[in-house]
Amino acid sequence: MPEYANYPSLDERVVFITGGASGIAGDLVRQFAKQGAKVGFVDINEPAGRENVAWCAEAGVNEEPLFIPGDVRDIERLRAAIHQTADRFGPVRVLVNSAASDDRHKVEDVTPEYWDERFEVNLRHQFFAIQAVISGMREAGGGSIINFGSTGWMIKEDFYPAYATAKSAVQGLTRTMARYLGADNIRVNSVVPGWVFTERQLDKWWTQEGEDEAMKAQCLKRRIYPEEFNQMVLFLAADDGGACTAQSYIIDAGRAGL
Repeated sequence: MPEYANYPSLDERVVFITGGASGIAGDLVRQFAKQGAKVGFVDINEPAGRENVAWCAEAGVNEEPLFIPGDVRDIERLRAAIHQTADRFGPVRVLVNSAASDDRHKVEDVTPEYWDERFEVNLRHQFFAIQAVISGMREAGGGSIINFGSTGWMIKEDFYPAYATAKSAVQGLTRTMARYLGADNIRVNSVVPGWVFTERQLDKWWTQEGEDEAMKAQCLKRRIYPEEFNQMVLFLAADDGGACTAQSYIIDAGRAGL
């Protein structure tokens, strides 16, 4: 395993992560905890969330993460989870908006209700989580907000139009919030994953044909795993990324071609 960077500025920094029970964000909870951060996270999957906390406890981290079961589509519950994290640890200095669902759907099958639900789970909560951390970040003298996008719309994948449209809007949200919050020393960036090989991706969407196609399109002919992807998130959260804002960082082994 590679030896990744340690960021002293993340020690005891308060971090809130959406969707942190499993996948990329589940690994991110562990990564921040190993850096010494105080982590709160929300997820609809209660068993997986508690399992992630247990993993951190067994790893001997300085502070066990605070898991708050909840659905990010429920904005009041999301706000309460953020406030609960701040009450426990102090003002949230890092917000990672990572919760999402890339379920496949056909254009012909999309109803207005399903379209709205895809935006609720993939975009809407990002704005309201940002809204909920602003006052605490201002009082603390600054912060870092990291929104998760997707390369799906960039490479014109056509098997999840509502998801792709919602994720394309993350770039606009990131840039306008970066301008609005910049005077308060609050940085806003997005990270844009290509095909990162999580358990969900392997269980639900992997085929040999699909992986072969991805490898042909990627410059680097290998898989990307969450621990590697998350090094960019840690950098942007730490003081080392202090001059970075209003940017979208693509981590996809060179596939998107932008």
